[in-house]
Amino acid sequence: MWLQACGARVPALKLRPMSPSFRQLLLELFSPLSLAAYAAWLAVWLSVTGAAAVDPLLDALVQAGALAFLALFVITSVWGDRFSLRVFAAFALSLAGLGLLLCALAPQSAAPILLVLAAPMLAARLNGVPLWVALATINLGLAAIMFGLWPGQLRWLLVSWTAYASFQLFATLVMQSSKRAEAMSEQLRAVNADLIATRSLLEASARDAERLRLSRELHDVAGHALTALKLNLGVMARDSRQPDAERVALCAGLADDLLQNLRGVVRQMRAHEGIDLGSAIEQLAAPFPKPSIHLDIASDARVFAIEGAEALLRTVQEGLTNSARHAMASHLWLSLHRDGEQLRLQIRDDGRGAQPLRLGSGLRGMRERLLELGGELQIDHGEEGGVRLLATLPIGNA
Repeated sequence: MWLQACGARVPALKLRPMSPSFRQLLLELFSPLSLAAYAAWLAVWLSVTGAAAVDPLLDALVQAGALAFLALFVITSVWGDRFSLRVFAAFALSLAGLGLLLCALAPQSAAPILLVLAAPMLAARLNGVPLWVALATINLGLAAIMFGLWPGQLRWLLVSWTAYASFQLFATLVMQSSKRAEAMSEQLRAVNADLIATRSLLEASARDAERLRLSRELHDVAGHALTALKLNLGVMARDSRQPDAERVALCAGLADDLLQNLRGVVRQMRAHEGIDLGSAIEQLAAPFPKPSIHLDIASDARVFAIEGAEALLRTVQEGLTNSARHAMASHLWLSLHRDGEQLRLQIRDDGRGAQPLRLGSGLRGMRERLLELGGELQIDHGEEGGVRLLATLPIGNA
């Protein structure tokens, strides 16, 4: 403003929009749960940094351990779903190890709170016996540290250990409940996608059947009636006793024009432009909040047979479900184009692809369905590191 008042020209600032991945990263870093975890870590930081102030080296070690815990916590919470199970378990157990280390280095501090943060991390991916064995081992270690290194009365130590262990149990059960709710939500989304695909196919089939029925009715009923009318008018026009031959000839000409127009309408109704899969694919993608889906569907990529439409829609449905449920992808790209005499459907994501790729029953069923129609389904790793599906189907069968 001061420069403008002095007459100087101030160049306009152009802000570049944030990319979807960066925006998603910020949302995960500063989500309400993350902010609550940061507040708990800050309380631990204020508790442990003064506990070892008499020994500068020990205090530096405690601060380094607390900062390392924060770094590992952020990495695991934001990118942990992309890790393999072994790597994720190593990170989560490292969090618990750092928490136990700080409990040993800073007695009577709030360091056990870090174990409350580490417990739901373990529960995010571990289940059953491995999870409970890990939690039991962590709490046995906490008990050994508190009863062996912490000063205080036995009763107070027992109450403190029980309280921290119960907090861990509560956080673990909440995480497991959240996982069950998310799994049910994914199942509902998959069922909803299946219903949407089925409804789209039924609507297309119903429109084709109604178009065919109307064309047959027009051809069989109106066409035959007009033909009979034209023949009778022709007979009347050749009758010498007819008082107004010109009017009869005019009616015969109108009947002939109407019959030709009716035949043209019947041909148009029978020769439709095919089933538009764009709206059906958009409806399939709508219920999935994650990954972010990018569609590229050509206007001439149409399907003329209901069997081809079903095969392609089921392939899209299977690709979306696998990407959301197993690959933990952030983005998915889907393109449908006509390539010469065949349709080409490509689905790729940036999730974690198994090494090597293992085909489930769903993808094997899609491949068999496409092979029956003369097409094929290729499955490999994409450029983004995720899985790529490439389905082709001849135009004749599509």
